[in-house]
Amino acid sequence: MTVGERRNFRQNSPSNTPKGGGPGSGKGTQCKRIAQQFGYTHLSVGEILRQEISSGSETGSMIQKIMKEGKLVPSDVTVRLLQQAMQGINSDKFLIDGFPRNEENVKAFEDLTKMEPEFVLYLDCPQDEMEKRLLSRNEGREDDNIETIRKRFKVFMESTLPTIEYYESKGKIRKVDAGKSVDEVFESIKVIFSQGKDNKVPPSRHKCKCLIL
Repeated sequence: MTVGERRNFRQNSPSNTPKGGGPGSGKGTQCKRIAQQFGYTHLSVGEILRQEISSGSETGSMIQKIMKEGKLVPSDVTVRLLQQAMQGINSDKFLIDGFPRNEENVKAFEDLTKMEPEFVLYLDCPQDEMEKRLLSRNEGREDDNIETIRKRFKVFMESTLPTIEYYESKGKIRKVDAGKSVDEVFESIKVIFSQGKDNKVPPSRHKCKCLIL
């Protein structure tokens, strides 16, 4: 899970923070709690993509095919839909769940939005626990079957872990043990968020807070 403030280095725009964590690590559940507790608007990139699929658009059909294969949607498509969602909401504090998923996502997001994360909250969860959670959640999602789930784990290991390592090299990772109960995980997250509230950022460099989880 990623937590932080959106940084603006090139123009007056909000700062952001990406969030890591494999499929089933509890990102969506914790985002809802964070949004309620700390006043953020929660945007799930996965949900944004599924809404585009439901719209019946040509882009939606392309996204559906890619997601069925357990692959990642092209960065330019994801960032464009994410930007549209953010622009349609009267808020300057966002929790963005499920993005960035790879280094290409990071570059596309930072290049197009002129934002960089303050820090990244990483929900570290054992794969067997994530698999159990995904198979038991029964949300009727096409990608919640064992074959696709394992493809998603493979993509996470190959594409998303290098992104986490990239942010770790910049000192931005805040790791939380997500194998514990929902309440225990949230208690750990609250400590990190409470510390973040105390960080004073000069208005010339930041316009507003944002989280990308």
